[in-house]
Order: sequence, then structure tokens, then C-alpha cells
Amino acid sequence: MNNLKTVILLGSLTGLLILIGGYFGGKSGVVIAFIVAMVLNFGSYWFSDKIVLKMYKAREVSESDSPELYSLVRDLSLRAGLPMPRLYVVPGNAPNAFATGRNENHAAVAVTEGILGLLNRDELEGVLSHELTHIKNRDILISSIAATVAGAIMMLASMARWAAIFGVGRDDDDEGGGIFGLIIMAILAPIAATIIQMAISRSREYLADEGGARISGKPSGLANALEKLSQVSKTTPMNANPSTAHLFIVKPFTGRSMANLFSTHPPVEKRVERLRAMRQV
Repeated sequence: MNNLKTVILLGSLTGLLILIGGYFGGKSGVVIAFIVAMVLNFGSYWFSDKIVLKMYKAREVSESDSPELYSLVRDLSLRAGLPMPRLYVVPGNAPNAFATGRNENHAAVAVTEGILGLLNRDELEGVLSHELTHIKNRDILISSIAATVAGAIMMLASMARWAAIFGVGRDDDDEGGGIFGLIIMAILAPIAATIIQMAISRSREYLADEGGARISGKPSGLANALEKLSQVSKTTPMNANPSTAHLFIVKPFTGRSMANLFSTHPPVEKRVERLRAMRQV
């Protein structure tokens, strides 16, 4: 169901891009905005692992550095049918984890020092399995596609705002409503694109929870981990860049979202409820 939802949401983003591009610049407007957005996002996708890991000062660990953690990730990777990813530890007490990399052969899993001190083995298995599922499902690629299309929409909306400011646009008698139509499009399109992009992120989190529970065979382990992470993150927040918030297993910020529509993560309570409804494997 969540895979179907992702397809529908990506289709909605594409439809929105065609709509605003056709309104403002016709086919050429869509093509130009899409190409620019694709170029901008291609670099972040191709070098996503290096960029994010360096941002959080992650340290790569080998089997000799952390034999228990390395062995756990290796065993879970075998269960998931994945190559062993590179393993990193992020300094800091905030408990969290993320996966990055453009594909399963160029993947990395990172955990914070805080999460290693907080979770027991079953809970850590659930978290690591969740991150391996992101790799298996190619969620970095999916989020990059969503970011490319949403970026193109926002670029066109920005062009529409400038056009409205300088009085460039269709006449009021033309189809589309002229300057007034440009203003409405410039305001609503970015909001709609953001809502859809966040909905895609939430659907991928549900899928990663389900896949992680199946890899570890312990849905309750992941459910308990999410509850602990959510609680401790309120008092020990992570100094995270908002642009990378969707990567983490739980939202790294303390404040609540203005609305669930604009959140990169589903409510932890709903995630836990789904996991507890799964049968122990």
C-alpha cells in the first residue's frame, strides 16, 4: 500500500510540475526548470554519503574498532540480501541513526554514540534493520527524484513571483487569470509540492519500519527503540541540518511540527502501533 502511495504521490508531483510549467512557461518552462533542478540534485545524490557523513563528523569503524556492532550489521545485511555497508559512528549523546549512499554497493549506515548507549541488542537490531531497508528500497534515490521535481516546481514558482512583481504575465483576459493567476500559482504550488514531498518521506518510513521488523524478526524491538528514541530526543536533541532531517530514524528536532502534513516522519505513536500489530517472526 505504501509503495502504491509513493507512486501516486510522485505522479502528483509530476502533474503539478506540468501544470505550473505549462501555465507559466509552456513546455519549455517545464523542461528548463526540470533540467536545472536535476543538475542541482544530481550532485547531492551522487555524493550524498560523503556530504552527509562529513556534515556530522562521522567516523568510519572497522571490525577491529567495534566487533560487536560490525558483526551485528554484517549478520543483518546477510539476512537482508545486501552487501555489507560501510559503518560509521557519529559523535554526540543525541540518539539517532541514518543510512545514506546512492545504491546498495555505495551505502553507509551511521549510528550516534548516544543510540549505542541507550538501546539494548534487540532494539539496536530493529534500528539497523530499518536503515538497511532504506538501502534495499533505494529510498535515497526516491527522495532525490522527489526533491528534483519539487525543486523544479519551486523554481518555476519563484519565476512566477518575479513575473508578478514586474507585471510580466498573461493578460487578465487570457486563460489563466493573468497576474492574479501568477500570484496564486506562485504561493500555492510550493506549498503543495512540499506537502507531497513530505508525504513521500512518511510513506517510506512506514515501509522501512515494516521491512526492518521482518529482517530482524522482532517488531517489538524496533517499536521499543522508537519509543525510547522519541522520548530521549525531546531532552537531548540533535544539532541536525533541516535538509537532512528525513534521513534519520526519528525526527532530530525537539519542536513539534506546525502540522503533520509538513513533517518528514509519521507520528511515532502510529509507527509503534503498526509494529506492535505485526506478528513476531
